Amino acid sequence: MKFRVEQDSLGELLVPVQAMYGAQTQRAVQNFAISGQRMPAEFIQALALIKAASANANGALGSLSKAQSKAIEQAALEIVKGSYLDQFPVDVYQTGSGTSSNMNVNEVIAHIVNAKKTVVVNPNNHVNFGQSSNDVIPSTSLLAASLALQQRLLPELKGLQVIINRKAKQLKRHIKTGRTHLMDAMPISMEQELLAWSAQLNSAQARFNDCAKRLHELPLGGTAVGTGVNADPKMTVLACRYLSKFTRIAIKPARNKFESIAAQDHLVELSGHCNSLAVCLMKISNDLRWMNSGPLTGLAEIALPVLQPGSSIMPGKINPVIPEAVAMVCTQVMGNHASISIAGQSGNFQLNTMMPLIANNSLQNLNLLAQACKHLGEKAVAG
Repeated sequence: MKFRVEQDSLGELLVPVQAMYGAQTQRAVQNFAISGQRMPAEFIQALALIKAASANANGALGSLSKAQSKAIEQAALEIVKGSYLDQFPVDVYQTGSGTSSNMNVNEVIAHIVNAKKTVVVNPNNHVNFGQSSNDVIPSTSLLAASLALQQRLLPELKGLQVIINRKAKQLKRHIKTGRTHLMDAMPISMEQELLAWSAQLNSAQARFNDCAKRLHELPLGGTAVGTGVNADPKMTVLACRYLSKFTRIAIKPARNKFESIAAQDHLVELSGHCNSLAVCLMKISNDLRWMNSGPLTGLAEIALPVLQPGSSIMPGKINPVIPEAVAMVCTQVMGNHASISIAGQSGNFQLNTMMPLIANNSLQNLNLLAQACKHLGEKAVAG
């Protein structure tokens, strides 16, 4: 491997010649070779979108030249659209403020701009103008979670409910035994049983929609501790207006930037609702497994779709593989909720120092639950 020499405030450092990042990213690569797990692509793209919005706002305010502003915005939007994602190697388990990821994006954007040789920008002085990792990373975490919730989880959650409702209508004349304590109780229709699941999912959607309003308030412009030092007070409003137009989500400045930088209660709340949905999906999955049990000596009330052989030594055995996979997703989400809760209370004075963990686990929860809903609906309930 060939190297080039890069320099930051600590001195010179060798960086792979093909890398589009600089010294601060390289130091993070060397310092945090912990898990090999990079920050999620959705997080990096949301961070780049924050940079595009900030550059646009700073250009409008005259803090950056029009040429610099436009060049930074265009480079950032290339990342938003999926380019250069291999240039973000920083481990999830890094500095607690996420400074390494912020500088990684700053350096890559500057490299993209400077390679075109039409305007020169500096990662700190221009790409990061009017910003700090301390306001950018919480803003990114909230924005990435908002996008994943609106674009992934809520549509799949609604899709699962539609499939359950359709199946309930088809089976409304089928009467079965209701059960309490796993023992026979009063008769119940399949429609009534399925619509109870549907009601659970409806409640989950209501909780997420209520929480979403708080996820849309970003502390961008609060800089290091919330006072807004070195940032034009108008930048936040302009940047949020840009983000709203781009995402079609009503993004607003945080009402109290000190709160949104020091505490991550909104993401802890989101995690709690993910945990509640995991509990719901686990219940549905286990009900399906029980009703499908047998087929000769179990309940055998339903037959789930046949997807794969269930045994290497018992020909013809078929297992409820989708509910099992969903149950594992739910277990992971519950574990992530515990991690996010502990990380959320790690806001000491003016800064939370477990931001990368909170962001990573939040996005993992949203993506896992979205896929779980999709699979449970399409590959289990529908058939």
